[in-house]
Amino acid sequence: MLEQLTGFIIHLIQSTGYLGIFLLMVLNAAAIPIPSEVTLPFAGFLSNQGSLSLLYVIIIGILGDLVGSSIGYAIGFFLEENLLLSLIKKYGKIILLTEHDYLKATNWMKKYGSPVVFIGKMTPGIKSFIAVAAGITEIKFYKFIISALLGGIIYVSVVSYVGFYLGSKWSVLGGYFRKFELVILVFVVLAGLWYINHKLKLIKFKK
Repeated sequence: MLEQLTGFIIHLIQSTGYLGIFLLMVLNAAAIPIPSEVTLPFAGFLSNQGSLSLLYVIIIGILGDLVGSSIGYAIGFFLEENLLLSLIKKYGKIILLTEHDYLKATNWMKKYGSPVVFIGKMTPGIKSFIAVAAGITEIKFYKFIISALLGGIIYVSVVSYVGFYLGSKWSVLGGYFRKFELVILVFVVLAGLWYINHKLKLIKFKK
């Protein structure tokens, strides 16, 4: 499945250039997990070869991610959660979305709010569903969009540049994303523990 998606992404970007990058990033951010860890490194590689401009790749990638995030938020906000879960159970395998991934994202969102959006937008495997989770939990849109934009700027810029730097070896980047995801998850857990501990100390101080 991943090999087929990779072939599709490469063909689309080679055929349509910046438009393909924009569309792929929109889909990725709107809960259709077209892997951005393929889209952006390959676009960076083409920039290395002179076929595309790295600056334009980054700008288009950020815009696509922001548009897709807004769509994902709207889907989560207006769609009934029970209906969404039933759709995930039936068709989740097609778009590589599991009920576990969805519930993990929404639970984090309910606990920690918009900071999870910022971190989630930089976490492969979660970033595709974080906007829907934000809509479901009804985080204020302006907080969501600011967090999504900041996270998107960092993620798109870094991953595109790494693809540019690696050149023809851009495809090896995918293997490192799983390790990166674990680092982010550990960071989120530690940050959550610190936050809870900090709150408990404040409560004790007030007493």
